[in-house]
Amino acid sequence: MRKKQLKPVYYKGQGLVEREIAILKLICIDHTNESAGQKLELSKRTVEGYRERLLIKTGTKSTAGLVLYAVKYGYCKVRILV
Repeated sequence: MRKKQLKPVYYKGQGLVEREIAILKLICIDHTNESAGQKLELSKRTVEGYRERLLIKTGTKSTAGLVLYAVKYGYCKVRILV
């Protein structure tokens, strides 16, 4: 029997605040919690808290899910080089 393929569910209506959007954009360009914190003058632990809230608000389960969410809703742009 084949496993049922599940598609991620994204929740658009949660309304991200400015700081969450800034962190989401930094996640998209591969910043760690520590480097994002340095850039935004926040502690690593504070960035971890924002990241956890982003996971809940967006309905995602991982960093990859956050990046897919950001691309889908226009928080970051993707350029594919061939």
